[in-house]
Amino acid sequence: MLLDIFLTFMLIGFVSFGGGYAIIPMIQLEVTRHGWMTSQELIDVIAVAGMSPGPIATNTAVFIGFHTAGLPGAVIAAVAITLPSVLIVFVIAAFFYKMNEVPAIHSAFYGLRPIVTALIIFAAYSFALSNGLFSFSKEALIGGLLFLFCLFSLMKFKWHPALIILIAGVLGIVLY
Repeated sequence: MLLDIFLTFMLIGFVSFGGGYAIIPMIQLEVTRHGWMTSQELIDVIAVAGMSPGPIATNTAVFIGFHTAGLPGAVIAAVAITLPSVLIVFVIAAFFYKMNEVPAIHSAFYGLRPIVTALIIFAAYSFALSNGLFSFSKEALIGGLLFLFCLFSLMKFKWHPALIILIAGVLGIVLY
């Protein structure tokens, strides 16, 4: 089990670009493939991981590892998901200034930007769909209004995300 956790999160760490929410579809695919959690459990984990300090992908891996294999699973998942980026960053840091001047490398970085955006939008859509945000129910209406309130507060008032999370949590307790 621990080897499976290690190899899975190492693979996710190696093939996922964009970090953060862009990695969530890959994590979702692997967790579903292995049957480690239900979709609802994963959604809850991602919500808590997003509110916790630190990178969401690492936090999510830790929660999944702990759920699957206890403390050893959490440690293995954290090491496995971060190790590829640490190794790659060391290599890139050594050659960054030289590589940045190479037109093909510069173009490749620009080419990755739309993909990262698409992955983030896909993750948001998947979670909205699995949470019933597109259904016709009282909960969906409340969730949709809460979503719009949070988005508006972030974009218009530039409120700190931690404040938005706190307000949304309180509103969730009151409204649900």
